Amino acid sequence: MGPETTLSRFREYMVGPSRFMTLLSCFELGIIDTLRDNPGMTAAKLGAAVGAKPDAVEQLLYLLVKESFVGYDEATGGYRLDALATVPKADLQRALTYMNMIKVVALRQLFHLTDSARTGTLVGLKELYGAEGTLYGAVADHQDLRESWATLMDNVTARIDPWFFGNVDIPAGARVLDLAGNTGLGAIHTYRHAASPGLKVTTFDLPEKEAECLRNFADHGVAEHCSFIGGDVFEGIPQGFDVVLIKHFLDMFDKGDVYRILEGVHRSLDTGGQVHIMVPVYPEDIKDAGNYNVDFFPAFFIGCTMGQGGPQKLSTYRHWLQECGFEVTKTVVKDPADIPPDVIPVQAILCATKTA
Repeated sequence: MGPETTLSRFREYMVGPSRFMTLLSCFELGIIDTLRDNPGMTAAKLGAAVGAKPDAVEQLLYLLVKESFVGYDEATGGYRLDALATVPKADLQRALTYMNMIKVVALRQLFHLTDSARTGTLVGLKELYGAEGTLYGAVADHQDLRESWATLMDNVTARIDPWFFGNVDIPAGARVLDLAGNTGLGAIHTYRHAASPGLKVTTFDLPEKEAECLRNFADHGVAEHCSFIGGDVFEGIPQGFDVVLIKHFLDMFDKGDVYRILEGVHRSLDTGGQVHIMVPVYPEDIKDAGNYNVDFFPAFFIGCTMGQGGPQKLSTYRHWLQECGFEVTKTVVKDPADIPPDVIPVQAILCATKTA
């Protein structure tokens, strides 16, 4: 790659944030919905309809016309939806949920990414919200973070869990521990997807999650089958379970803490106990252009959520499990062809058994 090509690649990065916000602003202003209902409106009419200056509307729409998201009629000065008209509303809403989370949780904090990488702390979270610790603690106190992040995560969980449970074996009547199971949605899905006589599912997470978790169990009619244990994964993992689930969690930590978690799970299980892990993974060839995990997650975890962490290659997770006393029995990577084209994470499942 020559210097001119390299610099042109730099230019793509330079305009990335402004392109992102221009597109999202057209939705937030209501321009896209207005055009869907009233195609052919001019910038002046759009401005009056959405409460924005016509000149600003015109400027924002230049990019969308360039990208063929929106069409423009030179003769009438009217705009209409072009490529956006063909996208089903449910698919569009999924993409917008991602974009809203990126705007609220990521954009402002990433201004401080360099300092976060130096210190291993979320400098942006402290600067913006006065919050110490991680995003997952801050969402309890800040409604904008909670609504943006939790809405996306609930949607992701609902979409990916059927695939997860279709690829793992949970024995009939098993005692299942959902590690760091937040407010119980994973436990609810576990019972519904793997229901059998005697199956019991327990959410293990910080004590402050208990009340909401138990409400969710009651609201979903699974309180008889699901329970909650409060605690800290780094201070001890409950024993007496046949299967441990670790979903959306290991990738939040650097190698040292991942080993602490896996070793804790190993101690909590009897020999032959199972652990089923779901994590986003990097491709074995890091230059694979079809995988956007590398583009997104390093900055997201280091600068926006944890001050550490990030996904690994599948081969790395296999090695770490073996190092911590597990025999890997199955690995599955989500087929990119089955992932909506606007979705970033490529998830993988690793199933392992505790050896002696």
